[in-house]
Order: sequence, then C-alpha cells, then structure tokens
Amino acid sequence: MYQTTRHLVRWSTSFVVVLCGCATVNPRLDYERAGRHVTEATGQTQVYRPEEEERVEGLVQELLVDGLTSDEAARICLLNNPGLQAAFMNVGMARADVVQAGLLSNPSLGISVQLPAGGGLVNLEGALAQNIADLWQIPARRRAAERSLDRAVLELAREAADLATDAKVTYFEAVGADGLHHIAVENHGIARSLLELALARQQAGEAAELEVNLSRSFALEAELAVEAARLGASDARRGLAALLGIGGDADELVLLDGLPDVPPQVPDPEGVIELARRQRLDIQAARQMVSVAEARLQEERWRLFPAVEIGVGLEREAREREEGRDILADTARASIANGGLTAPSIQPRSERGQSMDFIIGPSLDIELPIFDQNQAQIAKAEYACQQARKTLEALDRAVVQEVRAAVDGALTAWRLAEAYRARAIPLAEANLELSRESYRAGRASFLAVLEAERFYLASRSRYVRAAQAAATKVPELERAAGLPLSSIKAELEGETMGDDGGFRFEEDGE
Repeated sequence: MYQTTRHLVRWSTSFVVVLCGCATVNPRLDYERAGRHVTEATGQTQVYRPEEEERVEGLVQELLVDGLTSDEAARICLLNNPGLQAAFMNVGMARADVVQAGLLSNPSLGISVQLPAGGGLVNLEGALAQNIADLWQIPARRRAAERSLDRAVLELAREAADLATDAKVTYFEAVGADGLHHIAVENHGIARSLLELALARQQAGEAAELEVNLSRSFALEAELAVEAARLGASDARRGLAALLGIGGDADELVLLDGLPDVPPQVPDPEGVIELARRQRLDIQAARQMVSVAEARLQEERWRLFPAVEIGVGLEREAREREEGRDILADTARASIANGGLTAPSIQPRSERGQSMDFIIGPSLDIELPIFDQNQAQIAKAEYACQQARKTLEALDRAVVQEVRAAVDGALTAWRLAEAYRARAIPLAEANLELSRESYRAGRASFLAVLEAERFYLASRSRYVRAAQAAATKVPELERAAGLPLSSIKAELEGETMGDDGGFRFEEDGE
C-alpha cells in the first residue's frame, strides 16, 4: 500500500511539473506585432521594446545631438515616453492570460488515515482525480484570451500612434510659440520706434504730451507681451519634453522645423472615411472586443457542467492486532483428537476476522446543473456582446465625423494662414508705412498711426497662430485616418476621388 501511494503522489507531482514547464510567458512576438501596427500607423520604424531597454537612452541622445525635427520628436516619443513603456506591460499581462487559459486545472489528491482503537493496521483511503471539464472549456477560454490579447496589442499600437501624433502637434505648438515670442520682440522694437518718433516730434514742437504718453503705453504693452510670449514658449517646450520623456532643461531643445509655408494636398473626406474604417487601430480593437465578447459567451455556455472529475480511488480496511495463540494447548487438543502427537492447525487470516484486501477502482464526480445552470452568466455575456457591437457602431459613426472635421479643419486652417501671409500682412505693412509718412508730414493724426501699427502687429501674430494651427492639422488628419499623410495618398491614388486623384487644396478665390 505504501508503494502504491508513493507512486500516485509521484505521478501527480510529475504531471503538474510537466504542465508548469510548458507554461512559459514570452510576449516578444506580441511586442513585435504591436510595433508593426505602430509603423503602419505612423511611418516610424523605431518603437520601444521592453527587451531593448538599455538601447533607448543611447538612441534618444543620438537623435537630440544635432537638433530635433518633428519626425524625430515622434520617434523619441515612441522610444522614451514612460507612459507608453508602461502600456507595453498590458500586452505582457494579456499574453500571461492566454497561457493561463490553456492550462488544465490541477489534479486533486485525497488521503484519509483512520487509526483503529485496538491498534493494528490503519484504515487507509486514497483518491486521485482530475477535472476533465477543462477538455471542452479550454478551447473557448483560450480563444477568448487570444482575442483579448489581440485587442491589447491594437490598443497599445493605437496609444503609441496617438502619442506620436501628440508629439508632432506639441512640436509645432512649440515652434509657433517660439515664433510668437520672436514676433513679440520685433513688435516691441516697432513700438519703441514709434515712441522715438513721437518724442522727436515733441522736441520739434509738433506733438502733444498725450501722443508721447500713448506711445509709452504702447511700448510698455509690447514689453509685457514679450515676457508673456517667452513664458508661453517655455511652457510649450516643457510640454514637448514631457511627451518625449526628457528630464533636462526644455529650453535647450533645438527645434529645426519651422512652420510650413506650402499647404499639403488634402484628400477628399469620402475616401479617407473608408480608409479610416479599414485602418484605424481603435476600430480594429473594437472589432476584437466583439470577438472577445462572443468567445466569452461561448465559454459561459460550456460551463453548464463546471466540474466533471474522474480519477482512481483505493481503500484498505483496518486490521485488528493479532492476539497471541497458546500453542501448547492447541497441540494438546489436536493430539487428543487424533490419538497421537499432532501439530496444531494453521488458521487462515480470513477466519480470524482479519483482511489484507485492497479495494481499488475508477471514480466519477459530476456537479449536477439542477439549480444553477449558469443562466445568469450566459445572459450577462449576451448583454456584453450587444454592448460591444453597439460600441463598435458608435465608434464608426464618430470616426466619420472626426475625418470630416479633420479635413475641413486642415483646409480652413491653411486658407486662413495663406490669407494672412499673402494679403493681410502686406496690406497692414503698407498702411503702417503710409501712416508714418503722413504723420511725419503732418497730414495724419497720431491715432491713425497708432491704429495702423496695432493692426500690423496683430496681423503678424494672427498669421503665426494660423500657421501654427495649420501645421498641427496635418498630424490631426493623420490621427483621424490612422495613417501618415503619404500613406493616405498612396492608398487613395488611382481612385476616382477628383481630377487630382482625390487630393486638393482650394485657394480662396480672388
């Protein structure tokens, strides 16, 4: 019996060790799959890998050496953003769930030892059982976990793509803030020149004290605007540094790209909408969520019999301690009975009420679904399926409007920037020069010069803001489509989207 029990324990232990040995969690391929999605969505080939942690710092320093472009900012963000690095762990956890979902439940080993009151061999019972319900539950459970892993990969890639877009947007916001600071400095110089002109006219007896005071107020306002613009530029750089995961002085960042002057070719929204429905990672993740919910529903349906255990059981009855025999008395009784010296008979164990028989055989334990047939969990899973489908439908409708808004916003922003650059600023500059000449000649009032200068300075600042908004609309359009602008053009090229292949930029008519 001892040998049998030892073999059972050894077998069960070996079984568990074999299963655990196969249950290794290695999400490397999942990280690579997420990286491919990120590359497709952003055009960036370098993405953070948890197993390449030591290379990140060197790559970031290399990218910062000669200054920073908007593409390099996106690349550094994908490599060095701490939030994105933390999000990679979600994929690792989802891979662990897949491994766990494929494991059989552990077998159970039960041993009962009961000591007889009078001594002797103990009553020994043992059972080894395995829940075979895993055989039909594991496929559904693993399928649900795999779909959850796919969704985690897509969500990670979508988060990375959004961060890359945010890095580009923040980059151009910082460039625009630098431009506003530069213009504020120039505006202060212009205001100082107006003050000098008013002082010169006052010394010549041609200007009143009011004109000089107004000039001083205007110069002071311009001086304060310089400080406000400097703070705005520093804040924008600090926001960029935070996205890039850089802890150094953000003012030391050298931004190489300026605000673009040439508007991009903006695609027609209808083609981008269909492209976004196919390519956007959040839509793909929502579709995977539907698959997850359907797999969970199937898993709950297979839980009608949550536990079906088969195994082997054995039992050995207790054996009382054997009482001592009077051999001489037994010999005498046997000799008298036989009429001569006779050895006593050997009494079988069974006649002495003792047994060494073992009872061994298969066992079956089933939880009967009489009261709990998993109805509530099945219904809950069905509601989850409906919820996932409605969420996907809502996201699809939101994407349509997001793409339309992105295309319209890009076109409008570039029209505004072009209008300020080509018309508003030249007109304001001409009016300022004309008013100054007239003021020097005494043909115009100081208020006319002041108003012309205010309009000129405001036009310059508005142009920078418009150009800044126009520059940020390109990455926002890429976010809405789920692809870089170059890939959008390549995807839509050849389709009947317009005379220029679906891409256009309409100038304001003159």
